[in-house]
Amino acid sequence: MKLINIGFGNMLAAERIVAVVSPESAPIKRMIQDVRDKGLLIDASFGRSTKAVIFVDSGNVVLSALTPEALAARMTNKPEEGNSNG
Repeated sequence: MKLINIGFGNMLAAERIVAVVSPESAPIKRMIQDVRDKGLLIDASFGRSTKAVIFVDSGNVVLSALTPEALAARMTNKPEEGNSNG
């Protein structure tokens, strides 16, 4: 099992990740609120602004302070540029 650091020492199993998206659009914001209401939201942003929304195969949604690009780089083992969050 490969674990991905999603910031501040928090880890997710790479094979469980379905999608990593930006939280900017209204549909994504509505999805976050719906998941929050259902009790399936995991906020791993530690009070920072949310820069990535991670959907996992269990139906949970994880918020991260890292950008989707930084998370993608970690998932593909490419070096990250300008990221000091985790």
